[in-house]
Amino acid sequence: MNKRVYIAVIALAAPMAILAQETPSAPAAPANPISASEKGFYGVVSGQVVAAAEKMPEDNYSFKPTPDVRSFGQLVGHLADAQYGLCAEAAGEPNPKKNIEKTKTSKADLVAALKEAVAYCDKVYADMTDAQGAQMGKLMNFTVAKMTILSVNTAHTDEHYGNMVTYLRLKGIVPPSSENRGSQGQK
Repeated sequence: MNKRVYIAVIALAAPMAILAQETPSAPAAPANPISASEKGFYGVVSGQVVAAAEKMPEDNYSFKPTPDVRSFGQLVGHLADAQYGLCAEAAGEPNPKKNIEKTKTSKADLVAALKEAVAYCDKVYADMTDAQGAQMGKLMNFTVAKMTILSVNTAHTDEHYGNMVTYLRLKGIVPPSSENRGSQGQK
């Protein structure tokens, strides 16, 4: 009986020993890992912001949770303005569009402006290499790496997506980032 147990243990242990010696290799880094990583995260966040802007009904674009904060529409305009301003700074270009928050009020105009601003930023992120991202630029009177400017843009977009989530939830609307979580019990 001991011989059978010994053979069974050997038979089970051998494949495990062979597998343990094979260490999975780390995925190869892209040519520009820092800028590629930032671009990827921005793509997720900017997609959620656009989806939230599209999801909010037109009649709620004037909604303000309290009188001292931006309306949902103003928030969308502010995000479009920030996209242009920060991405233009990172690209070393003049800001191509300004004052969207102050000049656009309809959902159609604001969503279109936001999509155009995101498309502008998508190009800046796509063209940015790690070497270019290490070059210095200006952000609020600070001299910082251009990649830092893009990181601030990503963080700012994510921050305001959080605001948009609150506005949507106050109106009984499930935000885009929570839509597919129904099967997990999180809404």
